[in-house]
Amino acid sequence: MDAFLTTLFAMVLAEFGDRPQILCAALAMRYGRNGTIIWALGLATLLNCLISAIAGAAINGWISEEPLQLFYALSLIFAGLGMVAWRRRVDLLENWTLGPFWTSFIGLFILQFGDKGQFIVAATAARTDMPLLTAAGAWLGIMIACVPAVFLQRKLAELIPIGPLRYVGGALFLLVGLVLALGAWGII
Repeated sequence: MDAFLTTLFAMVLAEFGDRPQILCAALAMRYGRNGTIIWALGLATLLNCLISAIAGAAINGWISEEPLQLFYALSLIFAGLGMVAWRRRVDLLENWTLGPFWTSFIGLFILQFGDKGQFIVAATAARTDMPLLTAAGAWLGIMIACVPAVFLQRKLAELIPIGPLRYVGGALFLLVGLVLALGAWGII
């Protein structure tokens, strides 16, 4: 259950104000088909979470505990840096003509692939023997963060102070990551 809750919390925090959330809102405004956007988001996210968890589970058997802890710490540090650093604009896929489902599914899958969330999921799955619970927690966390953007669209930024939330979340990821890294090196 630890793997589920850890990735659930981490993904909710990491995805608020991030590019997938912004793309979900933009696609919902463009197409006006909230259900289709949510289905595409759910499937793209599920596929990414499963890929990450399977990769993490494979890593689990290859290396010992200290390097696994360092891998997890680095995933959190890089997520924190990504949250507080400048980000490039989100491609809103305005030139894509695949229809609402395929544009959303492919666009969100590509956007999430190799993102900070995927590394957190892989690192969490590598540290536990429960990759499916890790994937489930990550999937639910991303859905909790992104589904409101589909319905609220531009109003989300008015209701939630996304900028300060990203800085606080980034600082938390950095702090926890640094403590775990120092522990992996035996400093604390």
